[in-house]
Parts: sequence; C-alpha cells; structure tokens
Amino acid sequence: MSQSPVTQRQYYAPHGGHPGQKVMTTDRAMFTEAFAVIPKGVYRDIVTSKLPHWENTRLWILSRPLSGFAETFSQYIMEVSPGGGSERPETDPGAEGVLFVVEGELVLTLGGERHRMVPGGYAFIPPGSDWQLRNEADEPVRFHWIRKAYEFVDGIDVPEAFVVNENDIEPTVMPDCNEVWATTRFVDPDDMRHDMHVTIVTFQPGGVIPFDETHVMEHGLYVLEGKAVYHLNQQWVEVEAGDYMWLRAFCPQACYAGGPGPFRYLLYKDVNRHMALPYSKRR
Repeated sequence: MSQSPVTQRQYYAPHGGHPGQKVMTTDRAMFTEAFAVIPKGVYRDIVTSKLPHWENTRLWILSRPLSGFAETFSQYIMEVSPGGGSERPETDPGAEGVLFVVEGELVLTLGGERHRMVPGGYAFIPPGSDWQLRNEADEPVRFHWIRKAYEFVDGIDVPEAFVVNENDIEPTVMPDCNEVWATTRFVDPDDMRHDMHVTIVTFQPGGVIPFDETHVMEHGLYVLEGKAVYHLNQQWVEVEAGDYMWLRAFCPQACYAGGPGPFRYLLYKDVNRHMALPYSKRR
C-alpha cells in the first residue's frame, strides 16, 4: 500500500447542490469556436452523469471529444461515495488514463497492488491495465480522471503504470521568470512512450505567461487554487479555483496570476505523435 497522508496543498473540489430561485441566472460560462470556460458554479447535481460498472458514483464531465473542437481526450471529476467504486472501471481497452485526487482518499488496485491515494495523488494507467478502485473511507472522494485513446507506435513500448504524489516531486522552474512560474512534471518530457502530459502549473502572484501561446496541443485546464486573468483568443477571462478551461488546438492563450496566493492548475496536453493525415486512412 503506497501514498502517505500528505496534504500540504489545497485543491478545489465540487460538492454539487442546487441553487435557489433567487440566484442570478447569468454566470461566466462561455463556449466559443476556440475555447470553453466552465465556471465552478456549473457543477450542480442536475448536470452529473453516471457510468456503467461504477457503484455509488457520479461525475461531472468537463470535456469530451467533439468534431471541430478539442478531439483527443475526455476529462471527468469523479465523486465516489463511501463503499463505492468499480471492479471494471474502464470499458475501452485502448484507453490510457490519469487519476488526480483533490479531496478524500481512495484505494487503487493496479496490477494486483493496492495504493492508498490522498489529495495530490497521481496515477498513470496504461491501456489494457488490470485495475480497480474503491472508496474505503467514511467520506466521499473526488478526483479527476483524464482519458485518451493511446496512440501506439511500432518500435516504442507502452509506458508502465505508476502512482505518486505531487508533494514528492520538485517543480521545474521555467527559464527567465524570476522563479514565479513552475511546472510539476510527472513524466519525463523526452520519454516518447507517453503521448499525453498531465502536469501541474504554478504561478506566484504577479507571474505571467509573457506571450500568447499558439500551438497544436489541445488543453484541459482545471484551476486547483487561486485566481488569474486568462487571455483566450483575444478575450480576457477571469478564472478562479474550480473553474475549467477547454482549449482547442491553436487557441491563443496567456495569463496574469492575480494573487494573493499562488495560481495553480491541472493541465492536459497531447504530445509526441505525428499529426494524423486524412489520406493515410484511405490507403
């Protein structure tokens, strides 16, 4: 059993509920041709879903492949009540996954080995893995589940599974930033076995992305802590802990961290593979 109870960080986790009739209808939710913003006020009981072979579980689906938008991944916030979980959690044998715990604790059985995961816990699950998940505690556990169809490449092995906690990893400070911008990397960026990276990005108050990143990688960004102003495709959007941003390829993006504490987010991006060409599927 791995994962000691390390809780040095705070992570926003939704609890659902339902607003009263006196609450303003308008919020910060946005869906454009280049990006979507799902604010934390959207995570209500009425928009939850359920999954086959999961007991005492509900989830908020933050993103899913959509033709003409972001197409490579899906991202869920899972809420598993005491005693709940699954003996058959993944129904797609070609899907890889990342789990990241934001509240509570769970037991992940991966290849027959039990791992107790607490907030900050991170697990990479390769395609075709034998795994199960249970909540053996007295309170609900909430965690992110990011899924992607693994892109197999001849001559390159599938990466092995692993479980770690972000508090055990030293963040990598970005160059020329006076140590206000750092990335917690769970896999080696040069490891070509991995076709997605799920990292944690941290900005100290006043830190910035100093240019509009415009690139082929799709993104899912869940704000774990703090607040910032994001520049998304020529629009400025204020975001805070619990908000989610879903960016298609080539959406310009930059940000200012607003303080008073750190601004931190869980980041997905697709990496390390050729761009699929339409004609290659017809030959």
